[in-house]
Amino acid sequence: MKVLLLKDVYKLGRAGDVKKVADGYGRNFLLPQRLAVLATAGALKQVEHIRSQAETSRAVLNKELGGVAEKIGKLLLTFPAKAGETGKLYGSITTQMIVDAVKVKTGFELDRRQLDLQPIRTLGEHSVHVRLTLDLIPEMIVIVHREGEVPELPESEEAAEEATEEAAEESPAEELDQAEEELTPAE
Repeated sequence: MKVLLLKDVYKLGRAGDVKKVADGYGRNFLLPQRLAVLATAGALKQVEHIRSQAETSRAVLNKELGGVAEKIGKLLLTFPAKAGETGKLYGSITTQMIVDAVKVKTGFELDRRQLDLQPIRTLGEHSVHVRLTLDLIPEMIVIVHREGEVPELPESEEAAEEATEEAAEESPAEELDQAEEELTPAE
């Protein structure tokens, strides 16, 4: 079945594209959801109009979600979990748990279907791609650690935290040294 996409469809194409899809996919999903129409001669005449509308709406949406993408891209989530000696979890970290954690940290509400991820069933660091739009797919880091243990942060995060801690500790002492030098009379 040939269809003309009216909206962007993940892993299929952008609005205005003519695609050949399975009959069931087109009949049961694309057409009822109004994501596509049959590629008839009359519909094909509207291709340029559909593409131009989609590009303007896509540009507006990308601009609106650009700040959210930055926040999500810098996000580091940690989850404590019970695990066996081999590092396999007794349960799993689900997409819904990750979505809830993102909402708590950023205030932005995602849909669990926007995450490209199977449930996490092992300890360690996992990268999660979030599909905000076809163009904006930020990547966040999820760290799963044993309950009662301190999570191992990535080296870049550890270095940044140590640098800020050292700067906070050293700056008052340096300021006191400079103030003492200014107060002591020169010989």
